[in-house]
Amino acid sequence: MNPKHPRDKRELCYPFIFETRLQCDYEIATDELCSQVGAVMAMLPDGVDEVAVDLDRLQRLIYNLNGSVRGRLGIFEADLDWLKGRYDHYNEVTRGRVTGFVLPRGPMPVPTLHLCRCGAKKVVRLLVRLEEDGVAFDPILYRFSNLLANFFFVLTVHLKGQMGIPEVEYVSINY
Repeated sequence: MNPKHPRDKRELCYPFIFETRLQCDYEIATDELCSQVGAVMAMLPDGVDEVAVDLDRLQRLIYNLNGSVRGRLGIFEADLDWLKGRYDHYNEVTRGRVTGFVLPRGPMPVPTLHLCRCGAKKVVRLLVRLEEDGVAFDPILYRFSNLLANFFFVLTVHLKGQMGIPEVEYVSINY
């Protein structure tokens, strides 16, 4: 029996799991990001209904991002415009709360949102690697994924503000 082609489909977690191409790694990274967003949603404090609605829509967009390399493009200018609008909204609400680099900490679900931010950066890096390997995809995927990382950051600032938690500044000794 070949373990890479089991007769029993229960022994195969994902149809492309044994591929050596980066598409599979990209799809797993976007799946993980979508799952982390779900974890954030499960931990949201009361009174942040607008955030819950945004994250609900974002989960679907992340799965559209997931299939946009192997399959048909699922991220469009309207999605990018929506996310820019939500970013601008939370950025305006939190204006002045962050003036430099801050430590990624706070009560739940803030640390998980920071993990989402890091996950979005990993997605960008995988897109870089995919392009380097000759995989063609629409550049909107870069734009959306970068914006996604920035959105998650501003959302951490917003939630901490809602909870009355101050940001903790970090001053680098390296730069």
